[in-house]
Amino acid sequence: MTIQLLKNEFLEKLETSSRFASSKLSSTTSLQGVCLIGEENKINFYSTDLNYYYHTTLKNESNEKFKIIVEPRKIIEFLSLLTEVKIEVEIKEKAVIITQGKIKGQFPLFSDVDFPFPPKNTEEKQKIKISFFKENLPFIFFAVSNDETRPVLTGVNFVTDDENLKLVATDGFRLSLLTLKKNLPFASMIIPAGFLINAQRLLNKEDEIEFSYLKNEKLLAFFIGESEIYARMIEGEYPPFEKVIPTEKKTTVTIDADEFLRSVKLVSVFSKEFSNIIIMEVEKESVKFIPKVGQGEEDVVYQDAKIEGEAQKIAFNYKYLIEFLSHA
Repeated sequence: MTIQLLKNEFLEKLETSSRFASSKLSSTTSLQGVCLIGEENKINFYSTDLNYYYHTTLKNESNEKFKIIVEPRKIIEFLSLLTEVKIEVEIKEKAVIITQGKIKGQFPLFSDVDFPFPPKNTEEKQKIKISFFKENLPFIFFAVSNDETRPVLTGVNFVTDDENLKLVATDGFRLSLLTLKKNLPFASMIIPAGFLINAQRLLNKEDEIEFSYLKNEKLLAFFIGESEIYARMIEGEYPPFEKVIPTEKKTTVTIDADEFLRSVKLVSVFSKEFSNIIIMEVEKESVKFIPKVGQGEEDVVYQDAKIEGEAQKIAFNYKYLIEFLSHA
C-alpha cells in the first residue's frame, strides 16, 4: 500500500516519538523503534523504553490500515535532507519505501510482535497551566543527578502537605528547593526529570494540559494536544533533604544578581585549569572573589553589597554557582 504524507509533519512526529524509544542496544529491537498504526483518517505513533510511553496522531486522508515498527534514526536523517513538501510512503512486508520525485529510500521494518502499548487511562483528568512548568521547573532541573545508580536522585521530588507543594532536586553536591502554595492536586511522588524535560518540549502550542495519576500502574500521564506521555514513577526513599538546610543564619548578603553572575564568571577564568573552586570573602560593604589556586591580589574581583551579620569566607565550585544564577 502507498500513502501520501506532508514531509515536515511526518518528520516532526517521528522525531518526537524517537525521543521516547529505547537507546540501549541491549533492549529488544521493537523498543528501539517507533510503532506506526494506520487507521481511518489518521496514523498513530507509539514509542517506549518501558519507563516512558509516548503516543501521538497524525491526520491523514488515507483509510489504509497497517501496523509497522520502523527504526527512526535513518528515516529522520533521510527526511531532513528532502526539499519538497510531499512524500510517498510505500509499506511492504519487510520494508518501508519513501519516495520524493526521483529520490527513493528503503528502510527495513522491525518485528511488531509484543510491542508494549501504554495502559488505558481510567482515572480522572486534572488540568494544569503550562506556566507552572515554564516558571518553576528551570529552578530545579540543574540540580538533578544523571547518576542512574541512584535512581531517586534522577527525579524531581514532589512533596505536598495541606498548604504547600515543595519541588526538590539534588545530585548530592547541591540541592534546589522551591516552595509553592498548594493550588494543584499533586500527590507526593518522585517524577523522572527526563520525563518532565521531554514534556516541556511539547508545551509551546498549549495554554494548559491535562494529567492523571494511574495508581495501579504507578504511572503519571500528561495529555498535551494530540500527544499522550506516560512515565513510571521512581520508587524509593528520597534523602532527608530538610536535614542539610540550615535553620538559622549568621550572615545575609544583598547583592545585584547580574553583577554577581558576572563576578563569578570573571574569577572563574583563573580557576578553570585548577580546582574549579573560588573563594568568596564577605566583608563590611563588599564581597571579594578570588580563585582558590593562585590567590594573588592581581586575580581578584570586588563587588559592592549590603552585609548584615558576621564576616564570612566561603568556598564554592564556580560551575554550580553559574548554573544556579543563570536560572535565578
